[in-house]
Amino acid sequence: MSYTDDLRKSQEKFPASDEVSNIERQWSNGQDVSDREIRRIVHKVDRRLIPICGLLVAVSLLDRSNVSNANIAGMSKDLELTVGTRYSLVVLIFFAPYVVAEIPCAAIVRRIGPRWTLPSITVVWGIIVLAFGFVHDWVVLVPLRILLGILEAGLFPGLVYLMSLWYTRYELHKRYSFFYFIGLVGSALGGVLAFVFMQMDGLGGLDAWRWIFIMEGLITIVVGAAALIFLIDYPQNAEKAWFFLTANEANIILRRIEEDRSDTEADKKFKWSKFLRPAIDLTVWGYGFLYSFSTITAYSVAYFLPQILTHELGFSVGVSQLLTTPPYALAGLLMVAEGWLADKWQTRSPFLIYNALQTITGLCVLGFTSIPGVQYFGVFLVTSGCNANVPAVMSWQANNIVGHWTRTFCSAVLVAMGGLGGIIGALVFREQDAPKYLPGIYASIASNVLLIIVTIALTTYFFFINKKVRAGGKVIRGIPGFTYTI
Repeated sequence: MSYTDDLRKSQEKFPASDEVSNIERQWSNGQDVSDREIRRIVHKVDRRLIPICGLLVAVSLLDRSNVSNANIAGMSKDLELTVGTRYSLVVLIFFAPYVVAEIPCAAIVRRIGPRWTLPSITVVWGIIVLAFGFVHDWVVLVPLRILLGILEAGLFPGLVYLMSLWYTRYELHKRYSFFYFIGLVGSALGGVLAFVFMQMDGLGGLDAWRWIFIMEGLITIVVGAAALIFLIDYPQNAEKAWFFLTANEANIILRRIEEDRSDTEADKKFKWSKFLRPAIDLTVWGYGFLYSFSTITAYSVAYFLPQILTHELGFSVGVSQLLTTPPYALAGLLMVAEGWLADKWQTRSPFLIYNALQTITGLCVLGFTSIPGVQYFGVFLVTSGCNANVPAVMSWQANNIVGHWTRTFCSAVLVAMGGLGGIIGALVFREQDAPKYLPGIYASIASNVLLIIVTIALTTYFFFINKKVRAGGKVIRGIPGFTYTI
């Protein structure tokens, strides 16, 4: 049976809108679209969308966490950040505006479109990061971190939302994993970059830590400028992008999404009632808590790993900068492997539970052993486990929601709750608890236990709802035959 025949048959299951029906007639009338052609078009989208999204995430993660590398490179001494809780405050202050600004920024991105908004805010915050290199009083770091939090708030939910529009439900996990892998490895090179930029110490009369901010700010500006050229918009506007899809190829993408989840509406009129409607769905907040429990550990690792390597494991500053990178490489490999398997098996929750158990194991090894080599092995387990859960939660949420405004709101809630995890991580890993950071270790273990509990609760709920759907007694999201991914 041809793909076109499958599409005609699928319309009985998922009735398409008039707009999409017209699209289908435009390209499928008498035309047989092979699976090979479908794969060619999807891979064309992959090559254009995933690398630039990954680079944007890379500079985002790099710029919010580069204070840790600058801190041990001399900033702590020059700006007297060891006094009281100054360093923790500088880390923490990023997240309050980041969380508060998520939903308003997501609404703006949805209304104006990601094509121009996401690259523009990236360029602006790159300029702010560059300005960090010229700070002479630690108090000035606070407003700069606040501005950075507001600007970064629009990026990640915008990217998560944009990518969810281009792929079917069981293509998403590996795509999210690839794009987050690029971002994670890119940000993990922050240690290597910091080591390289430290060699510029004294150049132009500037200290090493200042060059870390200046050079990484310039990198962000370049990536933002590249995104202005290469980032694409909604599938409905695909043929307008430079050197991308033809109108016929764009129509095929739209038809696949409509067949998968009836989710290609082009409703761009903003209404607060429509935007906020998903807030009454408890499962939306369930995903948010899962993401928050994941990021408590992920952000703690990002901000305090260099300090742990230096003060607890006894490595020099330069070696500690370099040793922050390998654990993130393993995290990337794990999340890509899991993404491929999860899409193939069409399941999500088992991977979340495994990653949480691995993270707990790593935290115990790191916190309760005293052999540096064994503790560093624990760092690998922790870093890969908690970070692999980030795309796992994103894809699970994306699989089980329908509608553009719903996706916008849910992406914002997800990332905002992740920011809440960052706040908790900054509060429980305190300078006065160095070098063991045991309160932070305990809190991270507890967060992963809670992640397992919430995952089991959601899985159980979805199982019984799907059972009712298959028995013909329930319709989910207004789409007959739609079932939750477990």
